[in-house]
Amino acid sequence: MPHHGNWTRRAFLERAGLLGTATSALPWALQLAAMGDAAAFSATDYKALVCVFMAGGNDSANTIVPYDLGNYDQYHRIRGGGPGRSAGGVALGHSDLSATVLTPTSRRADGLEFALHPRMTQLRNVFDQGHASVLFNVGPLVVPTTRTQYQQGAVPLPPKLFSHNDQQSIWQSESAEGSTIGWGGRIADMAWASNSKAHFTCISTMGNAVFLAGQQAAQYQITPNGAIPLLAFKYGTFFNIAARDQIRALLGQTKVDPFEADYLRTINRAINYEGEIEAALNGNFLNTPFPAGTAQSLGAQLQIVARLIKARQALGVKRQVFFVQRGGFDLHSSLASQQPNQLQDVSDALAAFYAATVELGVAQSVTAFTASDFGRTLTYNGDGTDHGWGAHHFVVGGAIKGGKFLGTPPPISVGDTTAPDDQWHVGQGRWLPTTSLAQFGGSLARWFGATEDEALAIFPNLVNFGGDGYPRDLGMFS
Repeated sequence: MPHHGNWTRRAFLERAGLLGTATSALPWALQLAAMGDAAAFSATDYKALVCVFMAGGNDSANTIVPYDLGNYDQYHRIRGGGPGRSAGGVALGHSDLSATVLTPTSRRADGLEFALHPRMTQLRNVFDQGHASVLFNVGPLVVPTTRTQYQQGAVPLPPKLFSHNDQQSIWQSESAEGSTIGWGGRIADMAWASNSKAHFTCISTMGNAVFLAGQQAAQYQITPNGAIPLLAFKYGTFFNIAARDQIRALLGQTKVDPFEADYLRTINRAINYEGEIEAALNGNFLNTPFPAGTAQSLGAQLQIVARLIKARQALGVKRQVFFVQRGGFDLHSSLASQQPNQLQDVSDALAAFYAATVELGVAQSVTAFTASDFGRTLTYNGDGTDHGWGAHHFVVGGAIKGGKFLGTPPPISVGDTTAPDDQWHVGQGRWLPTTSLAQFGGSLARWFGATEDEALAIFPNLVNFGGDGYPRDLGMFS
């Protein structure tokens, strides 16, 4: 990773390309260019953000469930519940929720109560202990939007709503599919100069993620087992030692051609980074147990993240952004049979990860949060639910104001009337977000160290929000 003094020409070319393709986004492009020059704070402490992405579009109505009888009965009716508030259709039974009712630090004045899915007992415990909070109905918005404005096309809307690829990209970058810069990477751009080994600023356990791509910061990919080895270098072609030695000799050559030279530098950096990771993780284990699962399970991914955080001094980092992912949430069918296992994975893995940060003494310095393509419809199609918009999410960490319900829950309604309760969905119970992604991400960025101006540059839509209805600071942190 080049240092400040060496990336000027590259950054100019990147910015020229950005500016050359910008139309209505020109102010954003200018903001990013300015931020790249000005934003580079010098961190003295350690902080990490961990994005837990639930790929496919998680059904958050069955993740964070209304429990007070007035709203539960609406939920139960819409989702096809059985007699006597029992499970049915895709609705969860009321009595099944009793063990996961959330106990917030202060009760809501409107009397609303919520429970987690019955399989999310571990995360419920973290919430009740004051180390997790619920953020209601968050999703991408360009400006505050009403149902009428949506129907009339009277305000700009996020592009290609309800499309998996585009909404995954928007959640990770605020731009549709094809985006090359993510907001996790833009946050990292501010901080990478604080890291003596800047190449470990952004780390993904699930391959390439646009979330981690910055103007300067580049993501390093890792597996739950550690660094991804360059097998030809490590073992030689077909595990031939002589071939390996030849590869080493080739990599050590000096090249006049700039493309060849740059390629060799890239390969050598990858080899060196692999060695640094292996050295940092050698003998680096945790006492905290993580849930058993496959080699790519969410628990395994968060375990390696915790081990990397433990190795932060050896890796020369003071600010890091991580990306982990659990797939399989696109449940147009089999919601009742498949989602429970998925949500238990999320619950158990997040609870274990928080416990690991306590073990490492960094709970105040690490914040994990969930994200997904979108929420899903409140109505059901017989066995599952369809693509939605707004969704409930979690924030976990020692620095947050835990045990809180943040944001505004939408009414449990699917009607298409002018009644007030019908104004917060756009058909079939697709929730119109009451909190924007920009507000959510901006609050995380400020905790990470961003100034207000930097938060506005990272999230260009944030300038459109403010005031009591859409505060720029969601009050997530102490």
